[in-house]
Amino acid sequence: MLSSLRKNAPRTSEITYLEVSHAGETHRITLKRIASARRFTLRVRAATRDVVLTMPPRSSVVGARSFAEAHAAWIGVRLQRLPKPMPFGIGEIVPVRGVNHVITHRPHERGTVWIEPGRKSVGANMLPQLCVAGEPEHVARRVKDFLMREAKRDLEAAVLRHAAKTGVSPRKITLRDTTSRWGSCSSTGSLNFSWRLVMAPSFVLDYLAAHEAAHLLYMNHSPAFWRVVGKLTHEIDRSEAWLKANGAGLLRFGPFKS
Repeated sequence: MLSSLRKNAPRTSEITYLEVSHAGETHRITLKRIASARRFTLRVRAATRDVVLTMPPRSSVVGARSFAEAHAAWIGVRLQRLPKPMPFGIGEIVPVRGVNHVITHRPHERGTVWIEPGRKSVGANMLPQLCVAGEPEHVARRVKDFLMREAKRDLEAAVLRHAAKTGVSPRKITLRDTTSRWGSCSSTGSLNFSWRLVMAPSFVLDYLAAHEAAHLLYMNHSPAFWRVVGKLTHEIDRSEAWLKANGAGLLRFGPFKS
């Protein structure tokens, strides 16, 4: 993340994006005016594979363009470093609870999406299969819908199990495609999680559920908070290490936001 000193020039345009070029590549940058911003900030988002420039409300588009152009090389490098996209297409690989599955199209079978063990015949794919019925153009959506249902089921069960030990229940549990946090807890007791956690090993999902359940008692990361988390799970270090090493990779799986 890059920052500059605040620009005090008044806003002169309602332009919402700009383009900068470097080394033969043109990058489109979305502009976001944030009331609390005090400086220009550039961010490359892995999930949406785009670039956002946050700017103070009274800063100028001219200043934003100058800042973006000065960091065009940085933008290009960060975009190139993003993991290769892995769409939910036929024959592609997607992890489910930490285990790779191959997406297999079963157009003539009834149902929507289900899992079958890997085939053991000679030359067959030994990976478990994520089988999808219906027309090929619906495969990606059906895979995502299936993963979201599984994520909701796993997370609700884990949160309620941990919350029962704390004596405090969440007001509601929702799933989104978050890009900066795997989970969060609001001041009203609502928990929010990334549906992509269902692709991580089960101990990681369980740890995140315990983490947010503990926030129902402590809206901070104080020693008291971590003591509660430690009573709910023994997988803190292992899960944090996995997320640090592999978490960003979960964002490469599609379908992707436009």
